[in-house]
Amino acid sequence: MKIFTSSEIREIDAATVRLEPVTPAGLMERAATAFFQRLKDYIPPEKKVNVFAGPGNNGGDGLVIGRLLHEEGHHVRVFIVETGAVHSNEFSLNADRLERSGILPLTLADSGLFPSIGRDEVIIDAIFGTGLRKPPAGLAAEVIRKINLTGAYVVSVDVPSGLYCEDNTFADREVIVRASLTLTFQFPKLAFMFAGNDDFAGKWEIVDIGLHGSTISEMVSRFYYVMRDDVRPMLVKRRKFAHKGIFGHVLLLAGSIGKAGAATLSSAAALRAGAGLVTVHTPASAVLPVQAALPEAMVSPDPGAEYVTLLPDLSPYNAIGAGPGLGTDPDTCRVLGELLETVSLPLLLDADALNIIARNRDLLDKIPPRTVITPHIGEFRRLISDNSSDFNLMEQQRAFAERYNCIVVLKGAHTSVAVPEGEIYFNSTGNPGMATGGSGDVLTGMITSLLAQGYDPVDAAVLGVYLHGLAGDVALRIHSEESVIAGDILMNIGRAYRETQFTNLSMYL
Repeated sequence: MKIFTSSEIREIDAATVRLEPVTPAGLMERAATAFFQRLKDYIPPEKKVNVFAGPGNNGGDGLVIGRLLHEEGHHVRVFIVETGAVHSNEFSLNADRLERSGILPLTLADSGLFPSIGRDEVIIDAIFGTGLRKPPAGLAAEVIRKINLTGAYVVSVDVPSGLYCEDNTFADREVIVRASLTLTFQFPKLAFMFAGNDDFAGKWEIVDIGLHGSTISEMVSRFYYVMRDDVRPMLVKRRKFAHKGIFGHVLLLAGSIGKAGAATLSSAAALRAGAGLVTVHTPASAVLPVQAALPEAMVSPDPGAEYVTLLPDLSPYNAIGAGPGLGTDPDTCRVLGELLETVSLPLLLDADALNIIARNRDLLDKIPPRTVITPHIGEFRRLISDNSSDFNLMEQQRAFAERYNCIVVLKGAHTSVAVPEGEIYFNSTGNPGMATGGSGDVLTGMITSLLAQGYDPVDAAVLGVYLHGLAGDVALRIHSEESVIAGDILMNIGRAYRETQFTNLSMYL
């Protein structure tokens, strides 16, 4: 699914009106009705609802929603927040319709008129939408502050008022609505992908409002939200007479003294993700733990007792993953440098491999083309020596991918994959239970496995991230966010594949 900027969304809205038999007011009615139908799943009929509408089209949506709630039998109050801006035509039209339906909206011209709202009530936030150009001020800012203090359940229309759709570096965070739920129209907003905006967007869902399909298909976007229908075509179907040699041989450079678990998790994940063979090159101290825990993997013992000190022969392998639990011993740093200079195979760098590069910056220019790197935010900040905001960090991620011709997988709630061509793919799967030690090692094994099986590095990264998150979601159905561990993610990789492949899940559940 494409993610569009606010200006691009306005173009799509205009094209929908131009190319379909629908007026701007008709499109507003369509959008608000779709919002209302989804809203009913969250608001019991006995709940009191308070709609706060600004003067523009987002406010017009709020007026329609208020009317529909009233017609459905809800106890509804509608408040028009007078910001000094001229009411849009669609707003005025729907204000008249609202009054004819039996609701007289109350005008808030002073913050002292803000109503008393209980914690058990609902607020519909329709003050500002995607057209916001500067932080709310004056009365609008005061109303937003008061909304945030009510403790009520807040549902934002399309985007929380005060939140920009893209870059919020210079937003005034004191005057952004803190939504419990955001029902956003047609597309996720780029701002929803960033951790710094989580307190504002809350839980969010996409509501399809039927914007013009051909326009959406033809309009180019740099941003994508990866869902099942996007990754399912990537999966390669296995043939009847396939054998282990077809599905690649993975080499993992992993483990050090006390960190045999990282080597075990990544190699087990490589096998579960479909590699035909997996070999772990690991120090002598980790050999027995890995072999005891994972008899399906082969082990290449390093001469070093505690750290990897020697680069093995790379000729038997189809892809290499380096970094899980590897450590940053000087001998290991030398081995990584040698690997970067000599490898001609698909390569993934994670964890300590990236920490070594961050400490030895001359290695940056030795990263082979189309290498996949999988840093968490701290590791990436060390690579770029920057403490940017969320949005600027994304731009740095894109620049890094372009500069070093690599695929940057930045791990987080919506793990993003930046590619050298400039696009960024945000993931839709995963949950907070995956914030646990070893989760990244599992991802390393999965993506390296896909590389060994012959997947293009971009597809391997996007598909691996999606399946990894989905395996975590399956694990959450069995456990809780507090109790999920990396091994639970690992053991549900197979179910993640099946849920991605099959539409009728009852065939295996």
